[in-house]
Amino acid sequence: MAALLPEILFECNGQAPAPSKDFYQLIVSRSEVIMRWWKISLRSEFREVRPGELKESHEDFVDDSLLHAQIGIVFGKKTQSYVTNLCHGQYDLLERLPESLILYILTFLDLEDIAQLSQVSHTFQKISNSNKLWEHIVERSCDRVTPEMRSLAQDLGWKQFFFTNKLQLQLQLCRRRKRQESPDMFLD
Repeated sequence: MAALLPEILFECNGQAPAPSKDFYQLIVSRSEVIMRWWKISLRSEFREVRPGELKESHEDFVDDSLLHAQIGIVFGKKTQSYVTNLCHGQYDLLERLPESLILYILTFLDLEDIAQLSQVSHTFQKISNSNKLWEHIVERSCDRVTPEMRSLAQDLGWKQFFFTNKLQLQLQLCRRRKRQESPDMFLD
């Protein structure tokens, strides 16, 4: 199972809370947690401080409450909790699938399921609202998608096109035809 995971499981950068100007980097690899810092200070006692790095195995990190607290202060409690879960071997494998594969899986779901899945994470929200997914849904639900309908859907967005009722679509298509037939009429 671990072979499916990339070498770097998580990475983020951040600045310590004000008034500090210190920068931090947090990396969680398959085998260790790496915390790097750069002290940025105008105070004379910190001018000569070099950047630092702390590496711990997952097992050591789980027991290091001081590092947990520091990650919580700099990156927030959610990040600290997420890193701890990664170190316990709790990976979110579904989030790590390629976007094209997730999109393919979503094409088999009902609309209600897609709506619920879009609330799970930012990744699923982005994919659930993507034009690629809604283009597939429109093509699946319509008998035929004409080039004119396709052009309108690309202008509106495929999701908006799907949820627009038929009467409104017919009106928009009719207006579009009129504009294309006499483009100079609208220039005045």
